[in-house]
Amino acid sequence: MNKKVKQIVLPLLAAFIWGSAFVAQKGGAEVLGALSFNWTRSLTAAICLLILVLLLEKRSKPEEKSPEDVKKDRRALFEAGLVVGTILAVGSTLQQYGVGLTTAGKAGFLTALYIVLVPLFGLFLGKRVRIVVWMGVGVAVAGLYFLSFAAGGVPVFNSGDLLVIACALVFALHILAIDHYTKKVDGIKLSCAQFFVAGFELLIAALIVEGFPLSDIADCIPFILYTGVLSSGVGYTLQILSQKDGDPAVVSLLLSLESFFAAVSGAVVLGERLSLREYLGCALMLCAVILVQLPDKKKASSKR
Repeated sequence: MNKKVKQIVLPLLAAFIWGSAFVAQKGGAEVLGALSFNWTRSLTAAICLLILVLLLEKRSKPEEKSPEDVKKDRRALFEAGLVVGTILAVGSTLQQYGVGLTTAGKAGFLTALYIVLVPLFGLFLGKRVRIVVWMGVGVAVAGLYFLSFAAGGVPVFNSGDLLVIACALVFALHILAIDHYTKKVDGIKLSCAQFFVAGFELLIAALIVEGFPLSDIADCIPFILYTGVLSSGVGYTLQILSQKDGDPAVVSLLLSLESFFAAVSGAVVLGERLSLREYLGCALMLCAVILVQLPDKKKASSKR
């Protein structure tokens, strides 16, 4: 496939899969508890990514390392998987509970808040925040206003919306944790490890809180496979392939259309409808997401 075509088609396909996955999550939330749904999808994703890791290792030339270095790498991967996987478990649980109480489209746009929050959280790590990011934050706040206030100025955020916003906060921490650990371990192996950790942690929590509803799990298999295999396994792989030879700025902007596809999928498949004010809020949220991902002109000019 032509590189330019791949740079457009693959991230668009990934964004569509991720966005439409909110519909599958909504379907799963109507049948299965959030903890049970998430441990099944997480372990499904982990198995898919484990297969990918094994295939990549088989194709690549093995790097010669001493036994001490091998042990060091394994410890680093274990630590990274434990930290990142635990954060993922918390964030995905908040999101799944929230999706069950709000619309798929609204959940998609509110989840996308993490893209705006990541650079803000970076302030605590001493990272510079560009003016365009502050502009994005302002646009996001305006979007939240239209999403959460009716014409009379009365707040209409429900508990599901608040849970999804909380999930966006956790996902922002998740991104920062991944950014920290991918400097030490392989990115695909880390993703695989995080899903295994999240899956087993959620399994334990589900057994305590929800038991083991086998019949409900069986009824949710299509939703579990879609979110586990396609959303996590295939979607993550498409992201990696598109970023390998593509412009990071272009790829990230296309991936941010996930929230748009969530709204479209919710409207087409579930018949969800938002008010004009809420559609305006969604549009502003999408603009905010795109704004904060615009490339730094200073960095771009220095590379020429």
